[in-house]
Amino acid sequence: MHGLLATSLGVTCAATLTLPLAPPAGAAPEPPAPMAQAATAVAGAARPDTPQDPGAPPRAASVTPDLPGSTQSLPLAPLARDRALGGAGDQGLPRRDVRHFSLLGVVWTDPDTPLHGRVQVRTRAAGTHTWSGWQDLETHNDDHGADPGTAERTSGHVRAGTAPLWVGDSDGVEVRVHGEDTGRHGRTGAARAARTTPQAPAAALPRGLRLELIDPGAEDARAAHFSAEAAGTRQVRPAALGAEARAASAANADLAPVGALEIPALDRARTRSELLSLRSGQLTAAQKAKPYIGPRPRIVTRRGWGADEKLREKSFVYTAKVKAAFVHHTATGNTYTCSQAPSVIRGIYRYHVRSMGWRDIGYNFLVDKCGTIYEGRAGGVAKPVLGAHTLGFNTNSMGIAVIGTFGSAKPPTAAVTAVARLTAWKLGLYGGNPKGKTYLKSGGGNLYRKGKNVRLNVISGHRDGFATECPGRQLYGKLGTARSSAARLQGR
Repeated sequence: MHGLLATSLGVTCAATLTLPLAPPAGAAPEPPAPMAQAATAVAGAARPDTPQDPGAPPRAASVTPDLPGSTQSLPLAPLARDRALGGAGDQGLPRRDVRHFSLLGVVWTDPDTPLHGRVQVRTRAAGTHTWSGWQDLETHNDDHGADPGTAERTSGHVRAGTAPLWVGDSDGVEVRVHGEDTGRHGRTGAARAARTTPQAPAAALPRGLRLELIDPGAEDARAAHFSAEAAGTRQVRPAALGAEARAASAANADLAPVGALEIPALDRARTRSELLSLRSGQLTAAQKAKPYIGPRPRIVTRRGWGADEKLREKSFVYTAKVKAAFVHHTATGNTYTCSQAPSVIRGIYRYHVRSMGWRDIGYNFLVDKCGTIYEGRAGGVAKPVLGAHTLGFNTNSMGIAVIGTFGSAKPPTAAVTAVARLTAWKLGLYGGNPKGKTYLKSGGGNLYRKGKNVRLNVISGHRDGFATECPGRQLYGKLGTARSSAARLQGR
């Protein structure tokens, strides 16, 4: 997913809580981000993510039952010279108490301005006096997002940002950002240089740096919507769904009842029957006679992982077909447990939408370390939903993100198997051969100019369409296995 993989120095809502979050002396307050609002605490309370007047004093945010989770958006300020990083002009936040959060990232104003340098954080585990070591955030995250010139990209809300990092339940944070001159090192050499040459010349930092602290909301935030009779069918009463949630669920109505928490797996015969039902008009005579498609895997719906459908834009946007799958890693770290995966996804979703200004979560699907597959961007898992995952190649493709960081860490076998099962099914709906090649037209990026027809693997890594380290060396090395397994599942 991201440019240079960051390394970590460690392996790594309910009632309103008022805490001192004032910026350091001399730090001038900045207006809130267009879609990520300040949540610093003083007397008074406001709905989470409610915009506040730039001239007004900071205020607290309280969590309301219909909007689980929250975002604290804190402006960074100049720091005293830090010998460990070696530069004047650094920005950050000294150690401070904050409301509970589990995921964080740093954003800045201009989506076309890269951050050349190093972003480090350390956090305090909630309810303790234990601070983590310094951890690096992945700064090269501009290889994501909507394609240049599209409505989503030009909305006026989009911001640049680091990859988010999952840190678990925390209530303290410290941040430092150091600019690094990349003239000698180039794009991916900057962070490497920062770790090896601490006295390298400092580069100007982007404007409007802010720390985003994400509380993904409690795991049982949607419990009030469940009924005893619905529990056995893994769905909720449609009457309990809001308009946005109903629309997101109805997009999968051909596969599962409205309100379902998951789309169940099907065997090969039933999957082929479903294919003929869903796409009969688009299939050739040969495809109808012998369809190549893998059995539909179990997929946890947005309802299942607890998406707050009020966050995203209401409408769904589609592309024409799905010709290729781009595999990513989220670069959020590997310390989460499988039971925490829905929380991680809710955090990424909120970060993409509220902090970075996207219309919805960028990925079409996510896969956790235990091999569970999750629905990503809303619009229907069997449909060609336009994502924001591979800058320049979002059209006629889908993005699958494996939750974790896989530069040096090996991806779990269960996750690679899940990628194979998902691609065997979804590519099969559109006649794609997982071991084949296809052509996509570039929307513009740092590898291919806009308008160029590019020959790619039907299952590609993010780095195949953009100069980035994503999906990490170790996960990229497993894509051959995923291709072979997916083709076998299709009956090829």
